[in-house]
Amino acid sequence: MTVRIYDTKAQALRDFVPGDPGHVTIYVCGPTVQSGPHIGHVRAALAFDILRRWLAHRFGRVTFVRNVTDIDDKVLANATDSEAWWALAYRMEQEFTRAYTAVGILPPTYEPRATASIPQMQELIARLIEAGHAYATGGDSDAAGDVYFDVRSWPAYGALTRQSVDAMEPAGDADPRGKRDPHDFALWKGAKPGEPESASWESPWGKGRPGWHIECSAMSRRYLGPEFDIHGGGLDLRFPHHENELAQSAAAGDAFARYWVHNGLVTVGGQKMSKSLGNFVLAQDVLAEHEPLVVRYALAAAHYRSTLDLTPESYTEARAALDRITTFRQRVLHVTAGDPVAAAPAGVPEAFAAAMDDDLGVPQALAVVHDTVRSGNVAVDDGDREGAIAASRAVAAMLDVLGLLEADNAVASAPDAAAAALDGLLRALIDQRAEARANKNWAAADRIRDAIAAAGVALEDGPTGTHWSLNDG
Repeated sequence: MTVRIYDTKAQALRDFVPGDPGHVTIYVCGPTVQSGPHIGHVRAALAFDILRRWLAHRFGRVTFVRNVTDIDDKVLANATDSEAWWALAYRMEQEFTRAYTAVGILPPTYEPRATASIPQMQELIARLIEAGHAYATGGDSDAAGDVYFDVRSWPAYGALTRQSVDAMEPAGDADPRGKRDPHDFALWKGAKPGEPESASWESPWGKGRPGWHIECSAMSRRYLGPEFDIHGGGLDLRFPHHENELAQSAAAGDAFARYWVHNGLVTVGGQKMSKSLGNFVLAQDVLAEHEPLVVRYALAAAHYRSTLDLTPESYTEARAALDRITTFRQRVLHVTAGDPVAAAPAGVPEAFAAAMDDDLGVPQALAVVHDTVRSGNVAVDDGDREGAIAASRAVAAMLDVLGLLEADNAVASAPDAAAAALDGLLRALIDQRAEARANKNWAAADRIRDAIAAAGVALEDGPTGTHWSLNDG
C-alpha cells in the first residue's frame, strides 16, 4: 500500500507517510463567514471530506481540523445596525454547516473559531517579534497597535509559491500605515475609529484584532501541534494566505505542514466563481433544485485538483449515474429475496484502491464502481446469485468510502408500509402480464406494461423473472 498525494509546495506527487503511521493529522482552512456558502465552498469541503475518508480507510485514525474565520474585515463590513458582526458570523456559520451536512460532509474533529484563539495568536506574534521577524508600529499614533511580519527578514519567504518578494503584489490585507515594506503583512491590526468595541481585544501592542493569516497558524498549532501532516484549502488560498502562514510559522520555529494539498476551483463560463466577482451560485439554491447526493456526485466526479465548470448537465449526468447504481442494487435484493447481506459493504476492489491511492483519483474510482455495476448486472442476468451479491457488496463498500452509500436509501433501509404496498400492487400487475404473455395475449401484456410505465415504473425482464424500479427519467 502506497498512498501518493500531489504536494503543492513540492509541485510533485509524493508518497504520503504520516508522522504517526496510525494517526493522520489534517488542517483545512474553513470559511470566512461574512455571507452564506456558494457551491465552490461545498466543492472544496467535499474534496477534503473524501481525502479524509480515504486516509481513515488506509491508516485508521484521522484528526481533522477545519477553522471558522469569524472576525475579518469582510465580516465587519457586512454587519448592520440590526445584526452585529458576531451575530452575522454565527448565522452564516450555521448556513455553511447546513450545506456541508446536506451533502454528507463529515463534521470536523475540531472546528475552532478564530475569536476563541486570540491568546494563542498573540503568543505567536510575540515570538515573531522576539525573533526579529515582526515589528510593532507604536511610534506613530495613527499606526499604534499594528504589527507586521517583516518579509525581508525571512529568506525562505515565497517558498510555497516559488516567487521572489519583488515579483509579488504588495500585501493588501491592511492599511499600509507604518509598514517598512509594502509586502509586509499584518499580524495584528490596531483598532480604528468607527469599528465596534466588541471587535477588538487588549494586547501588548494596544487594542486591536488579529490579521487573517496569523489565525490559521495559531489554531493549527493549538489543535495539532507545531508539526502536522496535511494543510489543505482551495487553490486560491496558496497566495497570499498559505504563503504567509508558512512563513510566519516557520519563522517562529514550527515545522508546520509536511504536505500541502489544494483543490481546484469552480468556474462559471470559464471564470472563477467568487463572491468578489458576484458570479457565484449559492449552495442553498443548488440544494433546493437537486437532491443532495446528486450534488455530491456532481461535485466529486471531477478530480479534486481540476477546475470544475458546473452546468445543468453535470447534475443530470450525476442523477443518471446514481440511478444505474441503485437499480442494480435493487435487482440484487430482488433475486436474493431481500437478504441484508447482499446490501452490506465488503472490501473495495483492488482497482478502486489503486485509483484512490493515486492522488485521490475519484473519476477513475467511479469508473470501477460502474464497471462493477455492469458485471453485477450480467451476473443477475445469468442467474449467478453469488456473483451478483459479491458485486453488490463491493459497490456498497466503494460508495461508503466516497460518502455515496446513502444514494440507494431504498436499498439500504427496510421498506416501509407504503413501499411494501406498492411492491404488492406491482407484483400483481407483473403476474397478470406474465399470464397474458403465457397465453400469447400480447395486446393485453403490452397494455399492462404501458400502464406501469405511465406510472413512472420501469420493468426489466430477466432469467430470474421480471423486476421493477422507479424511473426518475
